[in-house]
Amino acid sequence: MTDSPDLPDDPAALLAELQRLRIEHKDISDAVEALEAIGQADQLQIRRFKRRKLLLKDLIRQIEDQITPDIIA
Repeated sequence: MTDSPDLPDDPAALLAELQRLRIEHKDISDAVEALEAIGQADQLQIRRFKRRKLLLKDLIRQIEDQITPDIIA
């Protein structure tokens, strides 16, 4: 059973979700860079993108922690 009810228990589904989140994170990162490069970007939109990126990063780490077992040395 997972800690988060929104995440699947199946390892294959976890890997698929991890891949999807990584792609979305990269897409948002590229969008933020493009908006900042044009100079006249909507700062509110950039902040929203960055907030979403942080949320995605947390979800990615959560899934990675589920996939990778804890090793106590």
